[in-house]
Amino acid sequence: MLKFLGLTLLAVVVASLPARAVTVGEDGLHKEDWFSMTFRDIKEDVADAKAAGKRLAIVFEQRGCIYCREMHEKILSDPEVRDYIKANFMVVQYNMFGDEEVTDLDGETLTEKSAARKWGYVFTPTIVFFPEEVTGDVPVSEAAVATMPGAFGKWTFLNMFRWVREKGYEGDEHFQTYHARIIQELRAAGRLGAEE
Repeated sequence: MLKFLGLTLLAVVVASLPARAVTVGEDGLHKEDWFSMTFRDIKEDVADAKAAGKRLAIVFEQRGCIYCREMHEKILSDPEVRDYIKANFMVVQYNMFGDEEVTDLDGETLTEKSAARKWGYVFTPTIVFFPEEVTGDVPVSEAAVATMPGAFGKWTFLNMFRWVREKGYEGDEHFQTYHARIIQELRAAGRLGAEE
């Protein structure tokens, strides 16, 4: 009985612990030490990601974004999510209202904020996924193979990265169908409860 009470108390304490604290940069954005720092030339970044055996993803965030904070503290801190993304993607962070220079795939030089407007990204976080190679001079919004606008839970988030890595966008299985199938498989394996 005491052992059961001790385990119950431990579970309550662990569940009440705050989410992982995340470093915030001078620009007000939450930082991951494994995000890539680049010159923000999209063609170069796609090529560099490919050379490393990865895919490029850019994430738009903004100062004070509670959903961005949640993404960093609860989703990117999860070892399963973080390790998968680190192994398979080169992630570059963009400030939705930033002034850093960006070179679009069509060669146009922009600021981060004018790039966000040009490409039509208005939510933070927004994650933009790229093909393994880029051909032609088209803007990012036309070259992207998938976009995840807004904040999602662990499995939707992770499954989008998996779907892109597996090139699901080239097949007939829509992301929502893929996601539902993976969730059913996780439930069958006992990794998820009925409520997830």
